[in-house]
Amino acid sequence: MVRRIVTLLVLVCLGGWCCAQQQQSPKDQPSGTQPNGPGPNQEPPRSDQNKNAEGSSSRDTRIDISPPSNDAQEHPFSAGAVSDATGDSDDAETDVQEFHPWDPHKALKDVEVGDFYFKRKNYRAALDRYKEALVYKNNDAVANFRMAQCLEKLANPQEATVHYQEYLKILPHGPFSEEAQKSLQRLEQKKQGEGKQ
Repeated sequence: MVRRIVTLLVLVCLGGWCCAQQQQSPKDQPSGTQPNGPGPNQEPPRSDQNKNAEGSSSRDTRIDISPPSNDAQEHPFSAGAVSDATGDSDDAETDVQEFHPWDPHKALKDVEVGDFYFKRKNYRAALDRYKEALVYKNNDAVANFRMAQCLEKLANPQEATVHYQEYLKILPHGPFSEEAQKSLQRLEQKKQGEGKQ
């Protein structure tokens, strides 16, 4: 008996819910709307179609980023700081001239490719890859060392000396430090030998 009552209650509730879910008939609809959505040649309704609505869409919302009205009195030197930072002033030199990309993974890959070219004695291609590695990671010790080796092979001892010294500045006790010091001594002796002639 209890089962029949529960089943009857469930059916009554389900029937009421189904009736509530049915759409209104076309004659009960407010004017200007259609029972099954827009017709085949009409656009779907959009929130930005009614610009005169009291609410605003996110496109219409603008954030005011202008400085406060009393900003110049409270911070009298801020305009100079901003022009210094952006480089607008002619008389002030800025610390930041340009931004360089920082990507140690690309630098490592460039060193690997440079090593590939170096082993095949293509020193110009290797030099280009080591230079590119220094763009992505300007204090890369291995790139500086390998670049110095390439420059030495390409008969450019002055620049080779600079990069050997740079390597020793970055890693004074690194894996190539002895070789770098020997190369610097060799280049110095070569320079002195050329100076005597």
